[in-house]
Amino acid sequence: MIGMAAIEEVGTRVHPPKDVVVGKHYYANLYGIDVKRAWDKDGLRDAVIKAVEVSNITLLEVKSWKLEGVKGGVSVIAIVLESHITVHTWPNYGHATVDVYTCGEKNDPSKGLKVLLQFLNPKEHDVAYADRTQRVKVAPP
Repeated sequence: MIGMAAIEEVGTRVHPPKDVVVGKHYYANLYGIDVKRAWDKDGLRDAVIKAVEVSNITLLEVKSWKLEGVKGGVSVIAIVLESHITVHTWPNYGHATVDVYTCGEKNDPSKGLKVLLQFLNPKEHDVAYADRTQRVKVAPP
């Protein structure tokens, strides 16, 4: 797990050949989130749309749901040309999970993650990164 201070350094790599799928996946667990914002389906939806824009990815569709009750919360899923962004909140537990996954060299999912962290304003969070880039097979000499 990494903190936001180190997020810019994560994923620094030699550029792969042009015919390779470049996958960048940030995901986070948020603790002590802003409860009012965690219940705000429209505000969270707007934050996800902003995350799409700042990540330089193409929005295809966004869906959101608000589930009432003790174990309820809000879920927002953005399907983007380059993959997806998801946010799930459990306001009564002060918890949320966030995924920002893109495939492409010209996008930056870390910027979208920052938007969502700012919106939910957690007291603590864990951020992880997975390089989902296609491995290049090198033929023997």
